[in-house]
Amino acid sequence: MSAELIVPASLLKQQLVAVLRAWGVPDDQADVTAETLTRADLLGIDSHGITLIPLYADLLASGKVTPGAEITVARAFGATAVIDGGAGFGEAPAVRAMDLAVDLAEAHGIGAVGVRNSNHYGAAGVYALQAASRGFIGLSMTAVYGASIVPTFGREPRMGTNPIALAAPAARNQPFLLDMATSTIAIGKLKLAMRTGKRLPEGWALDRDGRPQHDPEQALSDKLMTPLGGSREMGGHKGYGLAAMVEVLCTMLSGASYAPLRPADAKAYNVGHFQLAIHPEAFRDKGDFESDLDDFLDCLRATRPADPDQPVLAPGDPEHAVFARRSREGIPIPHTLIDQVRAIARKAGARFTLDEAGS
Repeated sequence: MSAELIVPASLLKQQLVAVLRAWGVPDDQADVTAETLTRADLLGIDSHGITLIPLYADLLASGKVTPGAEITVARAFGATAVIDGGAGFGEAPAVRAMDLAVDLAEAHGIGAVGVRNSNHYGAAGVYALQAASRGFIGLSMTAVYGASIVPTFGREPRMGTNPIALAAPAARNQPFLLDMATSTIAIGKLKLAMRTGKRLPEGWALDRDGRPQHDPEQALSDKLMTPLGGSREMGGHKGYGLAAMVEVLCTMLSGASYAPLRPADAKAYNVGHFQLAIHPEAFRDKGDFESDLDDFLDCLRATRPADPDQPVLAPGDPEHAVFARRSREGIPIPHTLIDQVRAIARKAGARFTLDEAGS
């Protein structure tokens, strides 16, 4: 038997909706959350798709997530707003925030929306692409409820993996897409390494003595991850600064909670996000930005490669290629994860449908 089951995107979303509804998530929020997780898997961001369901089950059991959350606009001023996520799952308030940011940008040229009282929101790139699909430049970032990045020269974590994503629409090409954690790797990659039995490369994580950690299970337990770049000599201080920048925009600006200073008895994690949309026509005549971006992307791909067998790619090329392939062929899910989701669905009283992919 193959180590993976190939699941059509429609069936994957159906399973996610069933579990979320069984948890008490309202139908509209369940659909948005399931769509966001499915898109992450379609893009090949496997660490932020259905693999998050065990984590979300744990968050729900801990009482840190309110499944029937009410999402509201807490503040509005000019081209800015703040959304309160009601302590629910993070995807629905984040989608609403980016939609609102685009609406504001359509009216004002730019729109910035913060989110507070939220939770883990999945893959940042999905929200950036949400703006690009409407013809706008989208910037999305989020703080993380648990600290895991060790500051340069430090030996204890002070920030989460704090991802950043930017997408921009082109005319002939798929959108430019940058989606990156500000740690050297995302925590989800540690989970994937543990599931597949792979050792961690040097520079991904540290042990308690500050030395390279190669055991993914121990790395997940300790959560002592290097900032993007790793060591100071390799530019890790830049990743540290980027992670801190995300914290400023997502936490302090929106009134969310900074993980190391959060009271131990806090009822909710109060995670913050930041969504920004820019209307290209506020800066250029219609079509000029997209045309120049096309030329830029083509120029990057035309770079003479160091290895003839590995052409130079433009940011977003790998994700768009995986999206096209998985849309046709389905999404591979490890059987170990299938078993976890089956158990979670059974416990929640939700119908389990993923096995239908193999029938």
